[in-house]
Amino acid sequence: MDLVDLIAEKRFLGQDFLTWLWYKSEERGGAVLVPEIGQDILVIFEKHMLLEYGEGEAHEKVVCRGLQTELKEARAGLALGKKPEQARLRIERDDHEWSLTLNARLFEFQSVRLPKTEEGANESDDPLALEGRLLDQIGLYELAVRTVDQLFRMFLEIRGGGQWPEELGKIQSWVRKGA
Repeated sequence: MDLVDLIAEKRFLGQDFLTWLWYKSEERGGAVLVPEIGQDILVIFEKHMLLEYGEGEAHEKVVCRGLQTELKEARAGLALGKKPEQARLRIERDDHEWSLTLNARLFEFQSVRLPKTEEGANESDDPLALEGRLLDQIGLYELAVRTVDQLFRMFLEIRGGGQWPEELGKIQSWVRKGA
C-alpha cells in the first residue's frame, strides 16, 4: 500500500477527530479539559466548515459559513452522514489565542494567526530584538501544534479504548439534538 492509499484509507480518523472536538467544545461552552496539561483550553469552531460526503462520482462537498452559533447547517449535515473535512478554530490556552484552519485529511494547519507579540520601538535596528521576536513566534506556533497534538492524543485514547462506545453515543445524541 502506498502513502496516498494509506492517507485515503485513514482519513476517517481526522474527520472523527474534528467531529469529536466540535462535540467536546460545545459540551462545556468551549472549555475542553486536557488531562495531559491539567487545565481547560478554549476551543471554538468559527465561521467556516467544509463537510464531505460520498465517494467517487457521488462525492459531495458542502461549505458552511456563519457565526459559531450559526453552524446549524453543518450540524444538520452531520445528521445526514456528512463528515467534517476542514474547520476554522479559535484556540485559547493560558494567555494566548490562535486562529487556524485544520484540515482533517492531512492534519495540516492553514491560515494560522498567532497571538500578538510585543514589538520593540526600533527593533529593525537591533538584530537581537528581531531574532527574539522571531523565536517567540516560532515558540507560539509550536505551542499551537503541541496543543492540537494533545487534543488528538486525548481523542485517540478515547477512540482506541473502552470509552469509545459511550462517547460515540453522546456524540450521536448531540448530532441528533442539533439537527
